[in-house]
Amino acid sequence: MKTRLKGKYVIGYDGKDHVLIENAEVVFENDTIIYVGKRYSGQADKVIDAGRALISPGFIDLNALGDIDHDILHLEASSARQKNLLWSERYVKQGHHEIMTAEDEAFKSLYAYSQLILHGITTAMPITSVHYKKWAETYEELASAARHAADLGLRIYLGPSYQSGIRVVQADGNIKIHWDEEAGRQGLKRAVRFLEEFDGSFNGLVRGMLAPERIESQTEESLLLTKQYSDHYKVPIKLHAAQGDFEYHTMIEKYGVTPIRHLYNLGFLGSRSAIPHAHFIAGYSGAKMGGGDDLSLLRETGTTVIHCPLIIGRHGQAMESFAKYKQLGINLALGTDTFPPDMFQNIRTGSMLSRIVNKEVKDSAYSDLYRAATLGAAKFLGREDLGRLCAGAKADIIAIDLAGFHMGVLDDPLRTVIVSGTGRDVKLSIINGKVVMKDRKLPNHDLEALKGKAQEYFMKMKKGYLKRDYQELTENELLPPSFRLVDSIDQQ
Repeated sequence: MKTRLKGKYVIGYDGKDHVLIENAEVVFENDTIIYVGKRYSGQADKVIDAGRALISPGFIDLNALGDIDHDILHLEASSARQKNLLWSERYVKQGHHEIMTAEDEAFKSLYAYSQLILHGITTAMPITSVHYKKWAETYEELASAARHAADLGLRIYLGPSYQSGIRVVQADGNIKIHWDEEAGRQGLKRAVRFLEEFDGSFNGLVRGMLAPERIESQTEESLLLTKQYSDHYKVPIKLHAAQGDFEYHTMIEKYGVTPIRHLYNLGFLGSRSAIPHAHFIAGYSGAKMGGGDDLSLLRETGTTVIHCPLIIGRHGQAMESFAKYKQLGINLALGTDTFPPDMFQNIRTGSMLSRIVNKEVKDSAYSDLYRAATLGAAKFLGREDLGRLCAGAKADIIAIDLAGFHMGVLDDPLRTVIVSGTGRDVKLSIINGKVVMKDRKLPNHDLEALKGKAQEYFMKMKKGYLKRDYQELTENELLPPSFRLVDSIDQQ
């Protein structure tokens, strides 16, 4: 089955970098691209004309949202209120439990993965929150996630998260880590079981990975075993590290070195290891202590940094800077990590933050971050068949509509869509040679019904914060609205 996809512009790949071709086409046979250019001489069984569109490789989101986002409850909380959103020590001692039912947890990934496809993401490595869980992800919810991804046609790297500790707030307001090392060991066993049963399943669309939770919640034993399993099964690892004040300074106080140096000393860093965020490093403007050259360690080991500019920018931080990491030769990928899972916003925000820090456009351009969301991510996954449009690559392709009035005048097409567009301008998504989204519709899925169920899930999650708050504040105190809620306005 050969398909010709035509459009106003195509971002092709010449073996070294992305290139732009005007009035071009991509031809794929079954799941593989066989031609990119202007004049395909062969016959095709099907022709899709995307019209005035930019045809692009699909985005690879290495820190994709895998649930219904909780961050809308966190992003405007004051610094004094942030600790109220964590677990209280009282809550743990009383016997913390699952807030969501198994059905809830099975549903969330269907909603989240639908959003990813609608925003032009064709390969995802998801993350979900443990804020509202009993401890970490379960085998069952990840098995459901794998089935949902396969049903939607999403290419995905999955594995249940695990942790040996979690931040809790004591009655006096101080934060510490509550440890349950056996829970961490059992979580790692679940992760290995998932690898053995799901890696390469569903015609290769579902691949395995190892997902230890944040570095401060891991024992040395857990990290060492994670690296051993990664090497044995040849699967990637994703570990959140160097992402915040509490984690950074906790690790220095415990080990005497920065989080990145701790991972280096353990032999954890490497080409199969990716660190989301990795901006809170030695020399960072918010670091009160800790020396060394963390960036050199990342470069030396070939470790990938997954930059998530939108979410860290929302919380008042920035990588210092994307351009600097790039110039040092560190492999960079992108992650959305929040809602909406919009790479357009992340590229735009990441470029802006890097320029603010560097006072220079060089290595902070939209094209630089676009490469991270395609080629850089594919490099980490060891996939020369992803993140590019060329003969031999997988047919993972999106078409971005350029015809909308809101796009304004058309200059360079990539620059135009990043300046004026959003993920909602993706009108066609093809993964592994299959059309998985067309004209903002997903085959066999009622988006309004999904939206209604997601709202119910969110409200249940929101109520859970009241049970965990160490001060037991009311909802309006803990999660205040932007403006006062009133029944009517008395006008004099």
